[in-house]
Amino acid sequence: MMIKSEATDPLLLAVAMAMVDNPRASLLELARAVGVSKATLYRMCPTRDNIIERLFSESVRQFDRVIAAAELDTAPVTHAFRALIEGHLNHKELFVFVSNTWEPQLLETSDTEHRWAEFEAIFDQFFLRGQQEGFFRIDISAAALSELMIGMLSALMNAERSGRIARKDMLDTMEKMFLTGAQR
Repeated sequence: MMIKSEATDPLLLAVAMAMVDNPRASLLELARAVGVSKATLYRMCPTRDNIIERLFSESVRQFDRVIAAAELDTAPVTHAFRALIEGHLNHKELFVFVSNTWEPQLLETSDTEHRWAEFEAIFDQFFLRGQQEGFFRIDISAAALSELMIGMLSALMNAERSGRIARKDMLDTMEKMFLTGAQR
């Protein structure tokens, strides 16, 4: 099942990275960092809280699409894993924003918080399926495999941002390191 990607507003992605680089930046500082006027940023989101809410909401929307496209319940495990990683790499600004700024109290009143728990459960179920099919080793829990995947993705994306690894190498590096250590 191929789900057409819907692009995220480039300004929103730029703001996401500016917030990662300077988490306490004011609207004016964020606007300067992304090369727009404060008025332009204000029209997009009038407060920092609105920006954070919009970024988390857009992250959920895109991650839902990535998960659906990966067909974690039905595709062969190797294909599903690759599609999952590739999809997250295609939305790396959102992933980096979420992984670098996530604090449960940010969204205590939001349904978005519950979506992150659902994502964890979806990943856990995928790794459990892979274990049941004899693909992933069983001496590491499915939950641990989920956390390792998320952590490795985050580390690779941050390494790419700092210039330590090339973007073109990220998918293959992730597959090799994760699957070589996790494959049964």
